[in-house]
This record gives sequence, structure tokens and C-alpha cells, in this order.
Amino acid sequence: MANRLGRATSPYLLQHADNPVDWWEWGEDAFAEARGRDVPVLLSVGYAACHWCHVMAHESFEDEEVARVLNAAFVPVKVDREERPDVDAVYMAATTALTGQGGWPMTCLLTPEGEPFFAGTYFPRPQFLALLEGAGTAWREQRERVLDSSARIAEHLRAVSATGRGAGTGGAAADSVPLSEDDLAAAVTALRRSFDEPRGGFGGAPKFPPSMVLELLLRHAARTGSADALAMAHRTADAMARGGMYDQLGGGFARYSVDAGWVVPHFEKMLYDNAQLLRVYTHLHRATGDPLARRVAEETADFLMRDLATAEGGFASALDADTAVDGHSVEGATYVWSATQLAEVLGPQDGARAAGLLSVTDAGTFEHGTSTLQLRADPDDPGWWADVRAALLTARRHRPQPARDDKVVTAWNGLVLAGLADAGVLLGRADLLAAAERCATFLLDVHVVGGRLRRASRDGVVGAAAAVLDDHGDLAEGLLALHTATADPRWLTAAGSVLDTALRHFSDADGTLHDTPDDGEPLVARPRSVADNAEPCGTSALAAALVSYAALAGSGAHREAAESALAACRPVARSDPRFAGWALATAEAALAGPVQVAVVGTGPAAEALAAAARASTSPGAVVVHGAPDAPGVPLLEGRPLVGGEPAAYVCRGFVCDRPVTTVADLDSALSGG
Repeated sequence: MANRLGRATSPYLLQHADNPVDWWEWGEDAFAEARGRDVPVLLSVGYAACHWCHVMAHESFEDEEVARVLNAAFVPVKVDREERPDVDAVYMAATTALTGQGGWPMTCLLTPEGEPFFAGTYFPRPQFLALLEGAGTAWREQRERVLDSSARIAEHLRAVSATGRGAGTGGAAADSVPLSEDDLAAAVTALRRSFDEPRGGFGGAPKFPPSMVLELLLRHAARTGSADALAMAHRTADAMARGGMYDQLGGGFARYSVDAGWVVPHFEKMLYDNAQLLRVYTHLHRATGDPLARRVAEETADFLMRDLATAEGGFASALDADTAVDGHSVEGATYVWSATQLAEVLGPQDGARAAGLLSVTDAGTFEHGTSTLQLRADPDDPGWWADVRAALLTARRHRPQPARDDKVVTAWNGLVLAGLADAGVLLGRADLLAAAERCATFLLDVHVVGGRLRRASRDGVVGAAAAVLDDHGDLAEGLLALHTATADPRWLTAAGSVLDTALRHFSDADGTLHDTPDDGEPLVARPRSVADNAEPCGTSALAAALVSYAALAGSGAHREAAESALAACRPVARSDPRFAGWALATAEAALAGPVQVAVVGTGPAAEALAAAARASTSPGAVVVHGAPDAPGVPLLEGRPLVGGEPAAYVCRGFVCDRPVTTVADLDSALSGG
């Protein structure tokens, strides 16, 4: 019989609906139950694609003895960290403070008032049982000591929240000084010190895709001409695309590499990683013309469209790290190969040739003599490789497949919007642009309820959780990218509405931004982050969208709000730029711009002007191409044809040059000539 989670919309919670544990969803009802029974709350936080979450579920939450102890002495609460990032942020701060590290599954013990008195991550079954028994005894026999500890931890959480610094960033309290050219130069210098020259990326194992840092380096190179910044970005992108972390058959990237050489991934595929990397590889191709960057961008977009697109128009959150094989969860089973398996699909000769090309060895690079697929060099016969790739991908589809977490998260779909819009225009893929428009329409129709944004939906039904700050920032950024790609005024209008709602409900009188709204559910601490991690934090996400909106709408107020948000990120940017990639990338755009380019007219001449404008790598540039004097599009309003011919208008800092009608003159205007 299903427990309470059988009514949940989160795929992660539904994975636990048949547990013997009497789970509750997060909410006042659970804490009222704890107060009424005078027992603590056991909070378990994870997500659907998490390998160790599955392990702990099988070992403990499916176990009758564990369930008996847990149900008797606690109110167990299960939370999907992707659906409730606010809850996750508060208690991850406690876990990090108490243990020195974080991760999922996260296990916290709370008082009935929500104050934590113990926190950890994965516990094997014997240790978990010992924890439950010891904590239950402490709650009954040492209540005063437990409550004193929880009060002190809660006070620490509130202090951490006030600074907004994230775990491991070394960030200090918020600053009031904007990020400067010197700060950006110092950040690139610091990144150079941790750069892994032979293998690409920063630091050692494990290695995560540094999407936002790569965007920073590309923008810094464009603004300053730094060959070193461009080389670090290019080397890292090339290494990731050549290694086993990239799916050489189906496209798209796994979550991270467990080694320093990008060989063996943790196999979950996250929407937010692939959305950001789609944009990075598209921008890298624009900057360098690298055919590998274009191929990876297109294959990643194809992966998103094929494997993560939902029937309603949104994009699902993730593919699981594990595959169910004979009733057991096996990590990577869908993706790894042996030389024998290659020969079975391709025949002995082509199988041996493919094994050499893809670094598949008898010893294996993964487990049990299997290997991840790497493509360290381009094949000498592209036609042969295309046939081999298609045959292996077809064969792989007959294997057991990883589960899909099909909830649609607002923030991550905003990141997809931006990636698809940019790739659609820059790579000439009308299908990607159409997918972005479908996604934007779905989000605005379903995720906005009563004028307010919600966090997530599933099967077209929106959940009750309110959107957090990064939902607003990332969605607005995606809508603005779509506006520049299409010149459709509805996307600009919608982005402005989202941004104004965020400034109204997430900002204090002094401009301080919080991750949760002022009228949201009260937590033991109101979370706030100025440090980027796997995705932009709320503050940098909003700052980026504000910079773009200010340039597109000509709004000084939004520009001021962006500068205030970037100033809050400055301490982290100065102490560890790897945790401030998107804030620093946004600062590059703010320093270089606004450079506003309006192209008016239709036909080949207008298309050539628009292509030249979009080829600009200036991080401060915004480009809109549409009809002359188009209503509702500020960059096009009051911009007529010139002598009946298409024209381009270039403005810097809201000061405009004379319009030009040739690509040569536009190139000169964009280069400052």
C-alpha cells in the first residue's frame, strides 16, 4: 500500500511511495504531527537521478526493521531538492557546518520547530539504525541538551543566510562595490593558477563541467583580446567533448567525471548542465569557427529534443545515473561497452576498428572489463563513423534505459530557452527556435498562476511550490534570448513582468536579494546565495537578466538593480572565481555594454546584416532583427529603412551612430572603426 507520497507530483517522491516508511511531504502538517507526538522530524533530501539516494533507499527505506524504528520515534519527511531548493539550501548549510561537507542523500534530524540538531549524508543501514536509536534516546533523555544544540545551529544558519556565502566559497558579507575590470582580470589570473593544462578544466578529480566559467572566459577574451582566456575555454571544451563524460553516441553530457581526465562519468544527465553547455559550445563556435564545437552543440541540442522534451513543450529534469538490470540498479549499464559487444553489433573488423577509435580496451576503463566511449581524435572516414555511430546507438536503445525525472523545473527550462534560442539563430536551426517558443509558451501558460511563478510541473500540472529567485532570473534570461532571436515583443514583455515581480518580492529595501519571496513559507532561515555552483545562483541569474533587459528596453532602473546584484557577488568572485562564473560573465557584459544593434528590413540584404551583427562576440551586445518601426520592440521603434533599404543601427550606452546599410560598414561600426 502506498504511503502519503503516492499523492506527490515529484518523480523522486513517487520512487518512495511504496516504502514501509510512513513518509510525509514537507509542510506544516508534518511538523504539527511531530509536535502532537512530541517526536523529532527525520528529514531526508535527495533527487531522482541520485545514485547514492537509490542505494540508501534500497538498504534502509525499503527495510521493514528500519521503517519500524523510524515510524515509531520520528516523523519522516521526504523532500525532492529540485522541487524545494529553498528547503535544501537551509539544511545543506547545516550539514556542511556540522560535517564539513555536503551531498545527497542528505539526512537531518529536526526539532518539531524545524531547527536541526544533527545532519549528515549517506548512512549504510547499520549506521542509520544506530543513528535512529541514539537520536531517539537523546530526544527522550537529554532533551535540554538537544534543544540547546538546535538553537545554536539555527542561529548559525541565520547568520550564514545574512551573508549569502555558500559552502566552500570563502565568501564574506555582501559588498557595495561593483565588479570592476581589475576584479575580472584577477579572476582570470586565479583561474589560470588552477587550470589543468594537459587535461583541461580546473583542479583535480572529480571534475564538473565549468559551464559558467567557460562563458566568463569566452566573454573576457572577446572584451580584452586575451588569447590565454580563449585558450583555457577552448582546451577545456575540447577535452570534455573528447572524453567519456560526453555521450559519443547520443550526444549530451553526464553530470561530472570521477577522474581528472574526463574518462569515467557519473552517468546521470542533468538538464541544467546540458542547457548551459549547449550555449557555451554555440558561443565557442561563434568565436572560433571550431567544427567540433558546432558538432557538440548540435548533438547536445538533439539529445535535449530527443530524450528530455516533454509532450507539453517543456523539458524534463534528468536521466538517472542508474539503469535497472534484472531487478538491480546498475550505474552506467546503458552506456558502457566491451570490445566483444562492439564486435557483436558491428562485426569483427569494424568492431575492432571502433574499439581502437573509441578507446575500448580489454582491461576496460570502467567496471567488469567495460569501457566508456571516448573520441580522442576525429575518424579519418566520417561516413564510416556516421554509420557505426548510428548502429551502436540503435543497439543501445535495446538495452535497459535509465529512468527519466520528468518534472519540468522553471529555472532549468529558462536555461534551455536561452541555449535553444542562441543555437537556433547562430547555427541556423529553425527547429530549435520553434522548440524554444513552445517551451516559453508552456511555462508562461502553466507555471504562472495568479500572476506568480511556480517552481515545477509534471504532466502539464503545476505544483504548489513557489518559484525561487533563480527561477525568475533564468526564465527572464531565456525569454530575453528568445526576444532577440525572434523580435517578438511578447517575450520582452513577459521577461519584464518576471523581473519586476522578482525585484518586488525577493528584494529588501536596501536591494539585498533573497532566494525566497517575502510572502513565502517561513523557514528556520531565509536562504540567500551569492555563489554559483552547478547552475547560476539566484542573485547572479537575476543580475544577468537585468543587464540584458536594461539593454533591450533602455531601462536605467533595471541596470542599477543589476549592478547592485553584481556587487553582492563580488566577495565570492574575488575569493574563488570558480564559484562566481555567472556573476563574472555578467560583469563582462555590463562592462562591455550595452551595445545595441537593431537591424530593420527583410530579404537577403537584411539577413546578411543580421548575421554580421550576431557574429559579434562582444559580451555587451544585444541584437534584434525585425520590421522597421516595430511596435513593442524598443530597439526597432523609430528605426525606419534607409532610402528604402535594410539598415543596421548601432548604439553604445544609448548613444547611436548613423545607420549603415552594408555589412562592411556594420563590421566597422561594431569594431569601433
